[in-house]
Amino acid sequence: MNVFVLNAGRCGSTTFTHACGHMTNFTAAHESRTGFIGPARLQYPSNHIEVDNRLSWFLGRLDKTYGNDAFYVHLRRADARQTAISNSKRVHEGTIFGAYKLGILLHCPEDVDPIELGLDYCDTVTSNIELFLKDKTNWMNFTLENARAEFPEFWQRIGAQGNLDAAVAEFDQHHNPTFVPKPLHVKVATKLASILGAKKKENP
Repeated sequence: MNVFVLNAGRCGSTTFTHACGHMTNFTAAHESRTGFIGPARLQYPSNHIEVDNRLSWFLGRLDKTYGNDAFYVHLRRADARQTAISNSKRVHEGTIFGAYKLGILLHCPEDVDPIELGLDYCDTVTSNIELFLKDKTNWMNFTLENARAEFPEFWQRIGAQGNLDAAVAEFDQHHNPTFVPKPLHVKVATKLASILGAKKKENP
């Protein structure tokens, strides 16, 4: 059986993958098929758990390929605003949130409130996932805040084997924290300090 963890990103998806890594009868990966096109994009091995926020944009193809034969998890935070805040710090090329602002919305004003934009993104992705799951029988909601209580249920529902205690303990760790780029003046000052420090060592 294949398992797909659908989410908007910035809601514990990396941690969820680490937790699944303690299973012995499933493989687990995070965004493992990005870069592939055509049928290869969704060609996952059997008994595999895939955690990928980009799958929310492949739901039609996911339905055609796996339909009701897979198990689905809708991973999110109880407070969507926390996801929005985290995403608002990652509006740059290469992120799905950056693509949402710069490509999908296209003409989004530069002065848009980044948190309001993040909430709009969360609402869009959540609505896509909820519609996809509307006719599915094998799925569950999973909130990051309740992970310790809900992961054992997930474990049981998919018939996982392995070290459940170690898996649950992963949710006490902080995986993949939000990266906030340093302001340009801080980068310049750091670089100058590094250069001056190196010269001082050369010419004591």
